[in-house]
Amino acid sequence: MRRILVDRARRRMAAKRGERVGGIDVERALDVASKRPAEIVALDDALNELARLAPRKARIVELRFFGGLEVKETAEIVGVSPDTVMRDWKLAKAWLLKELSAA
Repeated sequence: MRRILVDRARRRMAAKRGERVGGIDVERALDVASKRPAEIVALDDALNELARLAPRKARIVELRFFGGLEVKETAEIVGVSPDTVMRDWKLAKAWLLKELSAA
């Protein structure tokens, strides 16, 4: 889902620079990318940087935000406790907010 949103946002931004983008019927979630493409691209860049610095935290963000998983489901996939997921989730959100505010 993350890849789809980011690709859609990049296409939308390119269209604003004069490149032609074909019409694509997409689900409601993709509307976000078309309404706020710069923010989606900035989020993707920040998540890539987070993945470089703290891969587990980035994975948790992907699973929870883009995958819509609950804490327990995320913990099972990542192989950590729910408490660790919550701790990483809070730290990742704070880090992302700081990065996105600076951009």
